[in-house]
Amino acid sequence: MFVLVEMVDTVRIPPWNFQRQLNEAIAEELNKKLANKVVYNVGLCICLYDITKLDDSYIFPGDGASHTKVHFRYVVFHPFLDEILVGKIKYCSQEGVHVTMGFFDDILIPPESLQQPAKFDEAEQVWLWEYETDEGAHDLYMDQGEEIRFRVTDEVFVDTSPTGPATATTDTPTQPGQSTAPPPAEDSREKKEPPFTLIGTICEPGLGLLSWWNS
Repeated sequence: MFVLVEMVDTVRIPPWNFQRQLNEAIAEELNKKLANKVVYNVGLCICLYDITKLDDSYIFPGDGASHTKVHFRYVVFHPFLDEILVGKIKYCSQEGVHVTMGFFDDILIPPESLQQPAKFDEAEQVWLWEYETDEGAHDLYMDQGEEIRFRVTDEVFVDTSPTGPATATTDTPTQPGQSTAPPPAEDSREKKEPPFTLIGTICEPGLGLLSWWNS
């Protein structure tokens, strides 16, 4: 679930931190920059593990801060495929069951990966498993806040780096009486995608709500 990733970065230390130990100042700057951030194709950064090497520090003309090239290891949340994890149901939607680990919320179990047969209760806004027994079918609800065991089947990274302004789609001159106002913000705003998403499944024996198997 957690891995150590070797990284290299150049850290800027402002002059008012020169009285501090260099390692402490660098560790604080690295955590400010990386903690709780997603690095593309790496994972969710948690905290600094250690600093393995410090190169010489430099002060550039016009900038009183020091710049140090740092080699370090960082604790990163990046589960491997087929790893079994336990989280809590955050909420349910038509897209599936959304799970949280407490520190990471972008986990989705799609409808086809739920215990089958499954259906979505529109009134309660929850998914349920229609469990067949000798006495008939029982509806096992996947309620919000319940602990759930799932297997990681896929991961999705989205590059959310800033992009330049959108270019005009056409160079056609404006006709008399035609509005030149930009489109409303709600029309031009795209749906924000999470930079790192885990896809899971519970369509196997032993997976799903812990209460199902404990009882």
